[in-house]
Amino acid sequence: MAKRFYKTVCVKEQENGYSILLDGRVLKTPGKCTLILAEKFRAKLVAQEWQVQGEEIRPETMPCTRLANVACELTPARRPELVDEFISYLTTDLLCYWAAEPLALVEKQDEEWQPLLDWASETFTLDLATTTGLEALTHNKASQSHAEKYANALGGLDLTLLLHLTACFGSSVLALCVMEGHKDVLGAYQISRLDEIFQISRWGEDPLTRERVATMEKELNALGKMIKVKRETTG
Repeated sequence: MAKRFYKTVCVKEQENGYSILLDGRVLKTPGKCTLILAEKFRAKLVAQEWQVQGEEIRPETMPCTRLANVACELTPARRPELVDEFISYLTTDLLCYWAAEPLALVEKQDEEWQPLLDWASETFTLDLATTTGLEALTHNKASQSHAEKYANALGGLDLTLLLHLTACFGSSVLALCVMEGHKDVLGAYQISRLDEIFQISRWGEDPLTRERVATMEKELNALGKMIKVKRETTG
């Protein structure tokens, strides 16, 4: 773990965006690329993570920085691959795979999941099939095309964020809900854990699960600020 090597942190406007300065030196990614963010508020969130570090730099406490590094260093060259990855998530989307029983769980899925599938259909024309089986679903090509169009329209950081949220939730629909402000990030995470929470209500929760969930909620809460502030600043 690296020792803190700087005293001051600030955000500076550059020709193509905003950079973070540590003692006046531009922050770079692990691959030595200059870290530039298009939006000032996002640069401030990254800068804040560096500002609050103690005597040692703890990367696990810096989710915004890690995401920005990936978006800056890796996403540009991997954009087509990431768009394809987002589309492929539709076939395994958590919200498309329902339980056959018990009835209480099925009713809870209908209450929590169906409105989100309806929203995706109405908002993005994503008409996704559902099943109680285990075989991967095949969705219609029009839905895949609409998902591709959405992902392609995103900037690098937003595309990176979309894929990260999709992986965290196991659901492209939930990631879309968060990106578009239809659900807050922690609410979406709870919905993604519906089956797990149902089992916990019956059998209890072990300490390792509590620790895992707390860690994920802390990370998602930090990343959620990047989305929330963007919606507020863009009206």
